[in-house]
Amino acid sequence: MNAGSGLFHVIDTRQFERPMLDRLCRLATRVRTLAKSRQGARQLRRLAPDRRAMLYFTQPSTRTFLSFNSACHILGMQTSEIRNPSISSEVKGETFEDSIRTFSSYADAIIMRTPEGGKAARAAELMDSIPRPVPVINAGSGPDQHPTQALLDIYTLERSFEKRGGIDGKTIAMMGDLRRGRTVRSLSYLMKNYRDVRLWFVAPPGLEIKQDVLDHLDSHGVACESTSRLDDVAGELDALYVTRLQSEYGEEEPGAVEYASYAIGLEQMDKFPPGAIIMHPLPRGPELSPAIDNDPRVMYWRQERNGMWIRVALLALIFNLANELEAGIS
Repeated sequence: MNAGSGLFHVIDTRQFERPMLDRLCRLATRVRTLAKSRQGARQLRRLAPDRRAMLYFTQPSTRTFLSFNSACHILGMQTSEIRNPSISSEVKGETFEDSIRTFSSYADAIIMRTPEGGKAARAAELMDSIPRPVPVINAGSGPDQHPTQALLDIYTLERSFEKRGGIDGKTIAMMGDLRRGRTVRSLSYLMKNYRDVRLWFVAPPGLEIKQDVLDHLDSHGVACESTSRLDDVAGELDALYVTRLQSEYGEEEPGAVEYASYAIGLEQMDKFPPGAIIMHPLPRGPELSPAIDNDPRVMYWRQERNGMWIRVALLALIFNLANELEAGIS
């Protein structure tokens, strides 16, 4: 375990408590501020030029890959990548565990995204059993977890509500394919850290949030309700988190026929309060009309950029660079 920050592997959002979330948000803002100037950008690049990261992305990715790659470079870290298992020794029969251990010989962190759930946890377990373990960061594991997306979502919510008391006391709806949406699952787990938050889960029949998430929220006293109609709750929302149909997981689509009625366009925007914000992890499908992109309540393009800053902050914590950032690097 990292003696400086208490953070080593990042696998599941349930490992995060409020003090670390608040610290990550402050660090992300600090990095954003520094990076705006040439001098600040140079200072950031001097923090970790001796570190290397392996980006092991065997599931397609645009934003997560680019933001992690950029985050590493902001800190001066070198990166290597494998984005297709067909160009690795796995095609020769090498086991997943042997591949991961090989990566740890050449890198100081393994950032991984896989279409199968549970693989990041397996990699972390392996690292904990070898003489030279390196941190494993889960950049998306099948339909089960996407912790760094949830961190950037928290940062976006905090920034959006910074003049309204932050996330505490807000009413947030999550809408779409909630059964398989790993971003919703990961973000929901983090809601235990905020006071008086109320959650609405809006989904077509057959795509509702899974019971284990509801049980987790109930065990932590988080108020939540479910509905199949956005109109039931639109007027009381502070934030709406929209997700696409997760068709890549190859299951039947029980809610596919009804999914078109869960789209957000100009007509739906009129139903939200003036201060409500709209979020989406992207990529989007027909559930989000480009016609609303310039509405000031739309935050998904801000989310996208926030992903880079929060991932810099996360790497800074893992590699014990946070104190230097917080004290003011020179």
